[in-house]
Amino acid sequence: MRKAINHLKKSDPVLRAIIERIGPCRMEFGSPQFHSLAEAIVYQQLNGKAAVTIFKRFAALAGEPLTPEGILKLSDEQLRSVGLSKQKSAYLKDLAAKTAEGLLDFARLPEQSDEEVIAHLTQVKGIGEWTAQMFLMFTLKRENVLPTGDFGVRMAMYKYYLDAQRAKPGKKSAAAKKGRKRKIKLPSPEQMEKIAKRWEPYRSVACWYLWKSLDVKTM
Repeated sequence: MRKAINHLKKSDPVLRAIIERIGPCRMEFGSPQFHSLAEAIVYQQLNGKAAVTIFKRFAALAGEPLTPEGILKLSDEQLRSVGLSKQKSAYLKDLAAKTAEGLLDFARLPEQSDEEVIAHLTQVKGIGEWTAQMFLMFTLKRENVLPTGDFGVRMAMYKYYLDAQRAKPGKKSAAAKKGRKRKIKLPSPEQMEKIAKRWEPYRSVACWYLWKSLDVKTM
């Protein structure tokens, strides 16, 4: 991790200031197993406290660590009783069924490329590119992932790299001159790739610092 931090600080003065403010990188990793992916599905589109409460109830019902068999034995009514939506229950059942059938093979994932892992995981209903990328970062410990669809990363890039440039002394936008608030235009995937180029091969670590700078809860 020290090697990654030194590289990021040397290659990007903006990120260096963020790293010095946040302090040591404390990324928390899970094991690349069924349990981690099922947990990621539960956490989708929920705030931290609500997600933790629902997950604890769900795990108490299905058993920990989560297994395909533990989920498949539960009825739709039981899943709803712990606060899971009909759609999310269907996603969890699909994940469990595909794993039980051998279509999803967690043992193979560590050997696959990032692109192969994403393709393998997104065959499950409810697992999109973002969830697969979080799995790459926080369970497979891949160091060079850039989740271009993540709101927190996009917002941090806008704040520190785009908006900060526009706000430099002597640079006043038309909106500022008229007293209006500047409209936030988040960076495109192409802009994000350009900004993050200097972070390679440690883009995952850089993203963790961007999340922490905005106090965004990660997996």
